[in-house]
Amino acid sequence: MQLRTEIQIATMIKAMKDVVIPAVDGKNDLALQQAQLVIGLLNLMAQQLPMQFRFDRDELQRLVACAQGLSAVQTNDAAIAVAAQQLAARRSAATAVLERCATDPAELTAAIRDLREATGALMSAAAGGQDTATLRTVENAVLALSKEQLLRDRSLMLPQGWEPNPAAVPAIDALLQ
Repeated sequence: MQLRTEIQIATMIKAMKDVVIPAVDGKNDLALQQAQLVIGLLNLMAQQLPMQFRFDRDELQRLVACAQGLSAVQTNDAAIAVAAQQLAARRSAATAVLERCATDPAELTAAIRDLREATGALMSAAAGGQDTATLRTVENAVLALSKEQLLRDRSLMLPQGWEPNPAAVPAIDALLQ
């Protein structure tokens, strides 16, 4: 069970190269071509996925700028005026979204990694220290976090089919609200 998409894609590529393609009948050119196409598309996904958020954010910035430019439209046509008002309202909403998504996903994952490392350092210091009350506090906090994280991980991976009782695991959308 892998959570990170980049690891999932690398695993699929390896499986295709090491297991699937060698098992395909060498005389079946179409099957071999399709298998190579799958590998090519997975490689492309691996390259594009890290920049998808930035790509979408850039598109939204460009659309907001275009809508801003279109706000200069002056008309006596009622239908055009209504459409321009709707565009202005949606531009305003899109601008708010754009402001909220200023952080790059790479910064987010780096912050997660850094905080995990610092939490681990505190755990190690508490485990090696003499303050048993602090050790209990740290252990309880980390175990509570681990319990929540495990449930989220299991929920995220439900589509992979590993859960013996999928109905017992809440939907990921509910857990992320």
